Amino acid sequence: SVFLIDHAWTYRMEHARQRLRCVPGLLHRMANLMGIPFHGEVPDEGSIEQVLQEMWKYNQTYQLSQGTAEEKIPVWYIMDEFGSRIQHSDQPSFAAAPLFYMPQQIAYTVLWPLRDLETGDEVTRDYAYGETDRLIRKCVLLPWVPTELLDVSCFTPEPPDEYYQEILAENKEKLPVAINPPVYAKDKVFKVFTDIQQVLNNLTHPRFVFTDNEGEADILYYFSHFKDYRKLSEERPEVMVNQFPCENLLTVKDCLASIARRAGGPDGPRWLPRTFNLQTELPPFISYFQQRDRRGEDNHWICKPWNLARSLDTHITNNLNSIIRHRESSPKVVCKYIEEPVLFEREDVGLVKFDVRYVVLLRSARPLRLYSYNVFWLRFSNRAFSLDDLDDYEKHFTVMNYAPGVTLKQVHCEDFIPLFEKQYPEYPWTMVQASIFKAFAELFQAASSKPAPLGICDYPSSRAIYAIDLMLKWDTSRDEKRIMQPQILEVNFNPDCDRACQYHPTFFNDVFSTLFLDETDNCHVTRIV
Repeated sequence: SVFLIDHAWTYRMEHARQRLRCVPGLLHRMANLMGIPFHGEVPDEGSIEQVLQEMWKYNQTYQLSQGTAEEKIPVWYIMDEFGSRIQHSDQPSFAAAPLFYMPQQIAYTVLWPLRDLETGDEVTRDYAYGETDRLIRKCVLLPWVPTELLDVSCFTPEPPDEYYQEILAENKEKLPVAINPPVYAKDKVFKVFTDIQQVLNNLTHPRFVFTDNEGEADILYYFSHFKDYRKLSEERPEVMVNQFPCENLLTVKDCLASIARRAGGPDGPRWLPRTFNLQTELPPFISYFQQRDRRGEDNHWICKPWNLARSLDTHITNNLNSIIRHRESSPKVVCKYIEEPVLFEREDVGLVKFDVRYVVLLRSARPLRLYSYNVFWLRFSNRAFSLDDLDDYEKHFTVMNYAPGVTLKQVHCEDFIPLFEKQYPEYPWTMVQASIFKAFAELFQAASSKPAPLGICDYPSSRAIYAIDLMLKWDTSRDEKRIMQPQILEVNFNPDCDRACQYHPTFFNDVFSTLFLDETDNCHVTRIV
C-alpha cells in the first residue's frame, strides 16, 4: 500500500513572506492548517508573521541535484492537510519521502507502511528519521517536543585530528612530498599557464609570458581547485602553483571556525562571530541559545551553507526551531548575527551596514609571509539598518552585484576613508586597519600552526591570493572603552578581481611580482607578517 501526498505549498525561503501576502487563499489555508486564527479576507502582517514562525513545525525540504547554484538552493514545502496531520512517533507505522516526478515537474511525498496495519491504526512517522544518537534526536525533535538543554556544555573544542584527515580524504587532495625551495635566476622570464580570463587580459609584466602548454609552464594559475600535489612535487617541484594544499581550512566556513579556535578561548577569537557547525555541534548551540535567552541577551543568528558564496541560501533569524530545521537542508554553520554593526551614513538612505573586502597575498605558509593589497573594496546595504524585517535582503545584506534590478552603491576606498573619519572622528582608519591586519595575522598564524592536514601545508612552490570579507562591530575593550572590533566573515578562494582590474590596471602585475618574483616595491602591497 503506497500513497501519494500532495504538497500544499512549495517555496524558497526568501520568497515566503511575499507569497503569503500575494497568493490568493494561501495565507488562509496555511493559517487553517497550522491552527492559527485568521478571520479576515485581506492578508495582515500579524497573521503572516505567525505563519512564518509556526511553519517550522510543518516544513519539509529537498534540493535539486543539478542546475546552477541558484537552482540547487533548498526548496521548502508543506504537505497538504492530511500529510501535515501525520504525528511523530519513535516507533513509526509509516515512512515518508519526497519524490520529484520528472514528467510533470512536480513533487509529491510518497508514504508507505513499515508493517502490517489494522483498520483504525494511526499513521505516524519518525520526525528525526535516521538519527540514532539520543541527544541529537532530542535536539532534532525540539520544535515539537520543547526541552531545555541548559545542562549541556556550550563549549566547542577544536575537532579531533581524525576530523581533518576525513576532510582531506573527502576532498581527494594528495599532499606533496618534501621538496627544497626552488631557486630561480634573477632575470628569468616565467611561462604562465592560466584559464582565468582576468589574468590573461591584465597581466602585462615583462617577466611573465603566457603558454597554452601546461607541461612547459613555470607557473600554473588555475581557476578551479588543484588536487594532485604529490605528483606535481615528485615530477616538477620547481613549478609554482596558485594554491596551497589544505587551504580549504580557511575557505570553507565550518573549517574556518574550527581552526580559528586555536587563536582564542572557548568562544573563539574576538575577530570571529561565535560559530557552531550545525551538523556536529547542535547540542552545544541549543544550550548556548537557551542560556542567552534566559539572560535576556540578543539571539539573532545567521545560518550559512558551508561553501556557497554571494549570500545564497543564507538566513537571519531569532527562531530556534527554524535554525534546527535548516540543518536538514544542506550542511550549515550558524553564526551570531552582528546586532551592533558599525554603520555608514549614506545621504540618500541613512545609516546602513557595510562590509569591507581585502585581498591578501600568501607568499609562504612556513615561514609565514602575508601581504595585503593596499586597495580595499566596500559594499553597502541599500536600506537603513535595524534589527527587524530579517528577510529584507537590502537591509541586512551587502552583496548587491548579483541581485537582479537592485542598485549597487560604489564608493572607492580613497573616498570612503575621509567620509568614515568625518562620521567617526575618534576612530582614524589607520587605527581600524591596524586591528584588521592584526586579525588577519592571527588567523593565518592559526591556520599554519599545525602540519597538514591539520593546517595549511607549507609547500614551498605554493602561492595564493584570497579575498577576506569583514565587518566592524561595536565592542568593549578590556579597559571598558568602545572599540571597533573587526569581524571576519569569510575567506574566498580565487576571488572575482573584475573591479580590481577595472580601477587598478596594474593589479595582476602587482600580485604576480609579489608572489612569484619577491619584488614588492611599487606594488601597492603592505606586509602583514
